[in-house]
Amino acid sequence: MIEAVELREMIADGIRPVYVAILVYFVVLNSFYGLLLIMSIPELWAHSQLADDDQLRRVLASAALPPLSILVPAFNEEVSIAESVKSFLTLEYPRHEVVLVNDGSRDGTMNAMISEYDLYQIPPALPVAVPTRPVVAYYRSRRYSKLLVIDKENGGKADSLNAALNAARYPYVLAVDADTLIEKDALIRLARPFLLGESVAAVGGSIRVANSCRVELGRVVDARVDHRWLPGIQTVEYLRAFLFGRLGWNRLGGNLIISGAFGLFRRDYMLAIKGYDTASITEDMELVVRMHRHLREHSIRSTVLFIPDPVAWTEVPASPIILGRQRERWQRGLIATMFRHRKLLFNPKYGTIGMVAYPFFFFGEMLAPIIELTGYLLTIFGLIVGAINTTFALLFLLVAVGLGLLLSVGGLVLEEFSFHRYSRPSDLAWLLWFAVIESFGYRQMTLWFRLKAFWKYARREHSWGAMQREGFRPSASATSAEKRAVESV
Repeated sequence: MIEAVELREMIADGIRPVYVAILVYFVVLNSFYGLLLIMSIPELWAHSQLADDDQLRRVLASAALPPLSILVPAFNEEVSIAESVKSFLTLEYPRHEVVLVNDGSRDGTMNAMISEYDLYQIPPALPVAVPTRPVVAYYRSRRYSKLLVIDKENGGKADSLNAALNAARYPYVLAVDADTLIEKDALIRLARPFLLGESVAAVGGSIRVANSCRVELGRVVDARVDHRWLPGIQTVEYLRAFLFGRLGWNRLGGNLIISGAFGLFRRDYMLAIKGYDTASITEDMELVVRMHRHLREHSIRSTVLFIPDPVAWTEVPASPIILGRQRERWQRGLIATMFRHRKLLFNPKYGTIGMVAYPFFFFGEMLAPIIELTGYLLTIFGLIVGAINTTFALLFLLVAVGLGLLLSVGGLVLEEFSFHRYSRPSDLAWLLWFAVIESFGYRQMTLWFRLKAFWKYARREHSWGAMQREGFRPSASATSAEKRAVESV
């Protein structure tokens, strides 16, 4: 009996220091998230003042708005590609072009474009600053002068974006996914920082969840919260990530992520770093980190910003299988980027990026799944052998889970008092409900997906994973209205 008590005490003595360290880790991590939330408030207030209609009309009337190229990679998008391109062509902006890249689609994507836009082949007289897979042909449209279509051999999304980058005519390029729904005035809002007198290398806008929203002419005309478990919780996630996560980093000068579905870049900087890395499975984050390195190493004073009011909508996974593929890939890409650019870690040469942002993503984002799993296992084991009392276990849940709930509610409050995209009280109630239940089941499921990424990274797997989508549900009146809108382009 004495030996059993002594063994329990020995186990407790070994577990407690590790357990306390994990508790401290989550306190520090969530405190930093809380700091980002606080710093996002003045940022959000400033942007909401600039985002009103009068300000936007003045920006639209300005001759200083830079011309830009929209880069659209497409693979097997036969069903929706014609409508997607129409939505990009009809965006409200003084001067822009659409560069669509058919990345070796195996369906009728190219035929759909030729038929819909009356394409004709042009000579391949475009510069190739960034190497890509061979281009089969270049096409212009007889109906829309602002449309360029590139047909090339399959090389992946990053390779397609590089081909579009080579062909772009304008000094700023906007990378979007073919199925992204961009709000009509989003380009004007996104380009606004380039008029404010400071040097800007890149600007990211907000991504919101389009599941269950009503769509017309490639636009979300009625924002709704999907009542299903997975899309609903992801709506809360996206609000939290964009409304305070990335806004807070503006104040610190350390934005490391611009969404690949909606990001505006200076083309000359992108060409200087040779475009997107075709070996990366999260090419958007890797590009931004590499751009930060380039700016610092060449003493270029230029910022990477996030602004909340330009909005693009995307469909999120509605099944655990598709969500698992997505989150595992995101985490695997994060791991690869962190190790590839480890030179930045605590390197004062890179300023805030090296001393704050990179360490946060390395220890706070990349390693968080391992530390959280360790905390769960120690809690269960400690309770079983009596090495940890109930108070300690509840404290761990409060720190690891409860503080996350407060941050989610904070993101919802910012949304409600700033842009208020969800006008129905029932939608707000659903968002609060999903914020509460996120930590019970969903969080643990995504933890497992992220843990799998370490195993796949160690095995050097480079698979992307199929991302089947449900598709958007347009209203019955959309088709005829769409035709009238595009004829005015």
